[in-house]
Amino acid sequence: MAAPTAVTSRVRTVRTSRSTRADNSSLNFLERLPSHVLIKILSYLDASALHTIGHVSELFCQLAGDNTLWKKIYMAEFGKNRKRKPKCVEELKTSKVEVQDRAAGYWKRLHFKTVAECDMDKWKRHLGLISRHTGLPGQTERVLRNLHVTWELTVSDKSGREVTFEPSWSQFCETSVTLCWSGGGCLPNYQQISALQLHGVRRIALNCPGLKKPGWRSLMTTLNMQALTESTHIIGQDRLVELKLLQPGIIIGVWKDQGSVAFVMFTLHFHKLLERSTQGSSVSPYVEPMDKPPFDDIDPEYGLHGYQLHIVLHNTVCEIMSGSFSQLFCRRTQICDGLIQLTAISGTNLSQHTPLSGNITLSWRCEALQGAVENCCIMSLTLLDEFKKPFWCVGSPVSLELEKTSVFYDYDGEHFQIHYQDSDGQVKMKLVWMKEQKQFVVIGLVVCVTVSKVNEHFSRDY
Repeated sequence: MAAPTAVTSRVRTVRTSRSTRADNSSLNFLERLPSHVLIKILSYLDASALHTIGHVSELFCQLAGDNTLWKKIYMAEFGKNRKRKPKCVEELKTSKVEVQDRAAGYWKRLHFKTVAECDMDKWKRHLGLISRHTGLPGQTERVLRNLHVTWELTVSDKSGREVTFEPSWSQFCETSVTLCWSGGGCLPNYQQISALQLHGVRRIALNCPGLKKPGWRSLMTTLNMQALTESTHIIGQDRLVELKLLQPGIIIGVWKDQGSVAFVMFTLHFHKLLERSTQGSSVSPYVEPMDKPPFDDIDPEYGLHGYQLHIVLHNTVCEIMSGSFSQLFCRRTQICDGLIQLTAISGTNLSQHTPLSGNITLSWRCEALQGAVENCCIMSLTLLDEFKKPFWCVGSPVSLELEKTSVFYDYDGEHFQIHYQDSDGQVKMKLVWMKEQKQFVVIGLVVCVTVSKVNEHFSRDY
């Protein structure tokens, strides 16, 4: 009876040994190494490789964020480089806080933050080159691209579900950028959308193909769809989509036969666009510091003259009109209905009348479909004060409407108008369609600014 017992014991022993070997072999070789050995191996990687390997597994995510590794990278890049040495380097050298006493990931975040700040300081110098026509930095597009700034749209539905999208395409013009997010079947039905949020995103340039690079999000606007129900209106349509203007600068294209969202389009004016896209937080927008002009108690018309207007009409393909108008003014006696009127193009001055270089249409594209909505375009307006500083900036889709009651003896074509209005002012543009030439001519352009905005800006009491 003893023999069978011995055999059974030996078999059990062999089975146990095989099981142990199988368990050990199922582990990755690197995962069986002690942590200090793995960290030693990772210490030979640069920032890009270290960020990439952090996406391999939970273990490597933890190890690749080790403070010792990232402090070494940080000090190697910034500690000895006088041109790029940030102020905090000297403070860190004299600090008695040990490396591992910092919160997990502290040095990794500090490294990417410092890289971002150094690049920002480098490229912001290009924003000092101001165009004399627009009063805006002439290198805005170049700076945004070189700083890897993009924008993300977060859509929330009534069930609480949130989805974030990268832009499908973007189009830069002279003083604004138009961004579009196509539906692709991922956007909820128009009636189910509860909120839209636009964030500016600053990515750090790393050699990590296929991975989302580290970055910071800056909230730019939040739209509560329920609160916008009354103000939303259709500004144009074609056989496929309706364009709903949610508020100045933001439209939603809705499929006419389904009610689902075809695309969402934002127009962002260049004024302080870099700051708005990068210097807010993920939950609060950038607040522009107040910079009031000097008070003038001698000039009785202070704040009513010296304005300069730059206006661009364009679509998502090309520019339709671009014009600059200087020395605009309004006398005290001309202030009416709480508005200060600045006339850029007078209906009686034929020399000021301006032909458009293209038809007023707003092209769109979404997946395999595309179209063009007639009598719609995008208006980018910049009004400068007498100190050549941006005073009122607008970037928004607008619509062209037939004006039936106009009488203008110098032109016999159909008359139209473009009317834009927000809390700060109005724009009234009159156009006539020249049938023989097959083009529009702008025969009137008046910009109206609220008295309250002028009073606040210039410390006046008109």
